[in-house]
Amino acid sequence: MSPEEYLTVGTSLKWLLGIAWLLPLLGFAIEIFGGYWGTRHSKTAAWLAVGCIGAGFICSSAALITWGDATDWGALSVAETEHEPGEHLGDEDHAHEDHVHEDGEEEGHHDGDEGHSHDDDHDHAAAGHGHEEGHGDHHANDPFAYAFSGTYYRLATFGRLSIAIDYYIDGLTLVMFTMVTLIATCIHIFAVGYMSDELTEDYEDHFVHLPGGKHFHRPGRFYRFFAFLSLFSFSMLGLVLAGNIFQVFVFWELVGVCSYLLIGFYVERHSASTAANKAFIMNRVGDFGFLIGLMILWTWFGTFQFADVTPGSDGHPGLFQMVRDGDGQLSVTDDGSAVLLHNGHGGYMATEEGQPVGIPYFLLVAAGLGIFAGCVGKSAQFPLQTWLPDAMEGPTPVSALVHSATMVAAGVYLVGRFYPMFTPEVLLTIAYIGCITLFLGATIAIVATDIKRVLAYSTISQLGYMMLALGVGGWLAGLFHLVTHAFFKSLMFLCSGSVIHGCHHEQEMTKMGGLRKKMPITAYTMLVGVIAICGLAIPGTTFAFSGFFSKDAVVASGLTFMALNPAHFLLFLVPLVTAGITAFYMFRLWFMTFTGPPRDEHVYEHAHESPWIMTAPLIVLSVFAAGVAWGGGEAGPLASLILSSEPAHVGPGLPEAGLIGTNLPGHGDIHQYHHTAGTAALIAAFAGVIISFLFYCARSVDPENVRRQFSGLHGFLVEKWQFDRLYDAAFVHPVHVVASWCQAFDRKVLDGILHGASHVTVAVSKWDRLFDEAVVDRLVNIVGGVTFGAGSALRHVQTGRLRQYVMFIALGVVSLFILVFAFFPR
Repeated sequence: MSPEEYLTVGTSLKWLLGIAWLLPLLGFAIEIFGGYWGTRHSKTAAWLAVGCIGAGFICSSAALITWGDATDWGALSVAETEHEPGEHLGDEDHAHEDHVHEDGEEEGHHDGDEGHSHDDDHDHAAAGHGHEEGHGDHHANDPFAYAFSGTYYRLATFGRLSIAIDYYIDGLTLVMFTMVTLIATCIHIFAVGYMSDELTEDYEDHFVHLPGGKHFHRPGRFYRFFAFLSLFSFSMLGLVLAGNIFQVFVFWELVGVCSYLLIGFYVERHSASTAANKAFIMNRVGDFGFLIGLMILWTWFGTFQFADVTPGSDGHPGLFQMVRDGDGQLSVTDDGSAVLLHNGHGGYMATEEGQPVGIPYFLLVAAGLGIFAGCVGKSAQFPLQTWLPDAMEGPTPVSALVHSATMVAAGVYLVGRFYPMFTPEVLLTIAYIGCITLFLGATIAIVATDIKRVLAYSTISQLGYMMLALGVGGWLAGLFHLVTHAFFKSLMFLCSGSVIHGCHHEQEMTKMGGLRKKMPITAYTMLVGVIAICGLAIPGTTFAFSGFFSKDAVVASGLTFMALNPAHFLLFLVPLVTAGITAFYMFRLWFMTFTGPPRDEHVYEHAHESPWIMTAPLIVLSVFAAGVAWGGGEAGPLASLILSSEPAHVGPGLPEAGLIGTNLPGHGDIHQYHHTAGTAALIAAFAGVIISFLFYCARSVDPENVRRQFSGLHGFLVEKWQFDRLYDAAFVHPVHVVASWCQAFDRKVLDGILHGASHVTVAVSKWDRLFDEAVVDRLVNIVGGVTFGAGSALRHVQTGRLRQYVMFIALGVVSLFILVFAFFPR
């Protein structure tokens, strides 16, 4: 691709995605201001929101096609040389030979020098973006070869630091954009039916009880809901399109504000307002680390931009280009104390004196941990996972959007996007945080009985899977699972919303059962999502839903990492066991809700299937949940598009990486263990399904007996591992104690001083008043009285009679003459 073609294609992508990004903002503005003009019975705001996000999906799809045509779909052709479709499903040899070059050299080995032409690719990309060349026979690990970057608008410049609205478009951006707009469109359409109760001037909230036993009444908030939903979509798309980390942070916070507004949508409910506050505060805790990371980057790199891939550009290189060379390697000094920064043109950055510029290694680790802290808060990872289940207080479409394509996915997306900046120490931290989180979430989901909360804990667990994969070097596996999870989790949340709507806002699974007959569309689309998230497949065939391929890749990454680093065996065993737990609690949800006899006749009798406007999105999403990864799984089109953005150093892997000497697996390493890991994960999943079937469908085992026998463990899990109590004891209670001390100091000391001072002031004022009244006022009154008396006496002289005045003048003159002659005789 010539520079001219690059600029043409880049401009097209820029504006297509820009329009897709700004349309929801336009919808938000119109809905907010237009809502006051129309009536509360109108659905105009909803259809406007649907139109905006739907048009965004069309623009995103057009951008994806434009990008593919411009690159001759090079990303797909590269991946096809790496994998054969369905190679690890029922294939004992799992095509490992595909990763061996003709000369017998295994691809993905740790040398990172032979068999790759990264220098050529990078130079070529910088010189003219010849995307077709240099990608013929090895994995797509040149992230700049298919990337476009630029600036929409420059806001300000501080020295060498520029604050601008940048964009960075590559395969990952386009996949995320298309996925977010598609899922958001389905959720918007679903919400038109789900939120129809708000189309009224007098909405009665049955969850809010007023004194006297009455319920709370308020005007409907239909248009306000869709306005917030549009703003949420705009924020997430802005985050995905962002070309610099500062811009990411801005939209990161905007997403947080939107979640606050939507989680607390029923603000009159105490639980909703508390959940909104909790989500906001917990995310701010993570953002504190994020800000520290930003300050380190600003101080040492002088830029927030990811990368500048414009052909022929001699401007300032981006973060990714500065911290890693063309092969994606860190240039660490011999003593390991610093990382030298690259200039993006094959050399090192240098001072005016010619000294190389670097960043202390520990600061690069600190920056990475700081950025990841923000991801921990946003993606509800341990130890900041407690806010996400409480966020179920918002309307169900909000839960679907938050848990699938937008908010909680942002943390995983940022880890994947910011991957070149993470050192092996940071990656190991990410892996263990994800490992702990996935187990915590899954174990709590076993005992949850609220249908939405089961899905919420499932989300936490699946996000842990993604973080684990990213941490152990499975970059593709983590982001692949992010995309597939978005489809089947949004599907299951909407299905739960359909159940809640059909059961008249009943969310407890202990009151459901047998709903498959009343709600067949909801039941079977939900089953598609359940099978997908469990990672089930038909052994010996290539038939499996999307979740199988992505979870298989995650477990394979964990197994390979364990093989290369035996001390970290938990990073494989825990996700493997959790795969079985996931299958258990997801089928538990489905069995309890849709099979068996009704547990509550009243709920069952009034249950009904949702209208088409709610079931149609379920059908669409179920198709994608099942088949989005079809076409070869990790060798299919979806994974190939993501793979085109994979950082350069991931494919070959890294031996003895970082100061801790961790071995990060490459593609070839992972492929060796893929079949073993997939088989183990499949066995675990089937085991979970069978146990769940025996408990909740066949009723061979009474769950109540098991619960009584393990009442202590059950109570521990019901209380969510006591995390809320722990945080209450560790943070909330101490704050209350300190606050009570401050209150006591305020009342006893400060108030005493102020009250004493006020008493003294009042006493002084009284004496002052007495002095004023007795002395000052008296003197003034006396003077006034004398003056008044004199004036009154002289009043009789002033008669207004001219003759009398002439007589007084004459008498005066005569008197003066007499006095003059009497006292000054001549």
